[in-house]
Amino acid sequence: MSEAASTRTPVALLPSLSPLLREWLPRQRWFAGKGHPVTGFALVAAVELLPVDSAGPGLLHLLLRVRQPGQTLGLRTTAGRAPSALCDAAAGGDCYQLLLGVRAAVPPHLAPALIGRVAEGPLAGRTVYEGLHDPRLAGLLLERLRTPGRFGPLRFERAAPVPGGLRARVLDAEQSNSSLVYGDSLILKIFRRVYPGINPDLELPLALARAGCGRVPAPVAWFESHTPEPCTLGVLQPFLRGSQDGWRLALKALADGDDFTGEAQALGRATAEVHTALAAALPTVTLSGSQTRHLATAMNERLDAALRAVPALLPYVRGLRAAFDAIAGATFDGDGRAQRIHGDLHLGQTLRTPGGGWSVIDFEGEPARPLDERRRVQPPVRDIAGILRSFDYAARSYRPWNPAWAARCRAAYCEGYADASGSDPRAEAELLRAYETDKAVYEVVYEARHRPDWLPVPMSAIQRLAGPAG
Repeated sequence: MSEAASTRTPVALLPSLSPLLREWLPRQRWFAGKGHPVTGFALVAAVELLPVDSAGPGLLHLLLRVRQPGQTLGLRTTAGRAPSALCDAAAGGDCYQLLLGVRAAVPPHLAPALIGRVAEGPLAGRTVYEGLHDPRLAGLLLERLRTPGRFGPLRFERAAPVPGGLRARVLDAEQSNSSLVYGDSLILKIFRRVYPGINPDLELPLALARAGCGRVPAPVAWFESHTPEPCTLGVLQPFLRGSQDGWRLALKALADGDDFTGEAQALGRATAEVHTALAAALPTVTLSGSQTRHLATAMNERLDAALRAVPALLPYVRGLRAAFDAIAGATFDGDGRAQRIHGDLHLGQTLRTPGGGWSVIDFEGEPARPLDERRRVQPPVRDIAGILRSFDYAARSYRPWNPAWAARCRAAYCEGYADASGSDPRAEAELLRAYETDKAVYEVVYEARHRPDWLPVPMSAIQRLAGPAG
């Protein structure tokens, strides 16, 4: 691949695109700054993956900082380092990856992807649109991944041969990122909000592949930016065609009146295999008293913020704090291990393949959290708590509410985990309760803000975990 890449002069390019992007960006599902106006942009990097000319479509790759009032995430730093150029709040806040198609006019089949017509600057008179919806431009990305090497500030890498000629389609289910499916055999996840450093959704599947863990689709290829600093932009993996996610399977079982404990137990075994492989492949630590005090402090701080946002939590505050304080300074009878984990595990992050096996996907962690935080070692029970809360959500989503179904699934999942790992997560009852409580507090705030009708779901867990109000 050529070391050179055509670029537009940033000074002229950004002002011409700003009026269009200011309107378009907040409407995108993956845009994290909803509810706050966009006040400006700063261009981090720009490259023409396909030159813009009059003969056909061009593809413009941008890394763009978005300036919004009250932007503070960019002020976070990695220990011992200055704020990153990719997330420097003073320079423009969160950094997003855009792939813009450029044509003289957009054909009818691309009308839903329209961003707008550029009035001035180097693209004056051209029409700009979401390039991922254009099969020709999406196919170009696959071709870049087939041939490792540099293209301007971008670097394309691969771990296995990549077939060519596969037609692309956009996967509509994504929320915080965008994904392209190629010929029902490969899927390319494109990270929209990007951070400096390797993304866990590349780092952990690569480590698991090296460890021989077959529960996670192994990366086939990926691409990164090295200007102004390294960051992961996209990962190509096998597409598990015909698979069903655990959330939909659980809801179907509830609707059909079917038992789900066998599936829950198998999922517990799969989770344990992933944790065991991660512990073997990457460093682990033993939780010390100071570390558990830090965990408890952080949980109490999140509770303080939640109490201000949702007063309905106030009657349960004593029991909630007791759950957190019980782990402060504690050591545990088990191995007390902290290691790399999934970090955002729930039923929707699991897939049952047509052969009946379970896979775990989407290792990015909680996208709203800083990357260095998502890459920290954590107790495995945090992942387990996420699945246990997911069973509660499934049981509450179907009428009438079936708490006994959730209880059976929760027990079966822990049994499966214990069978595969030799360690029953219920043996660390205080740590598991603290993480489940912390998750339920987060859910209360989320539902109060976004889906008030769902608030009874996490509140029922709050009542169970905190004990009687008062």
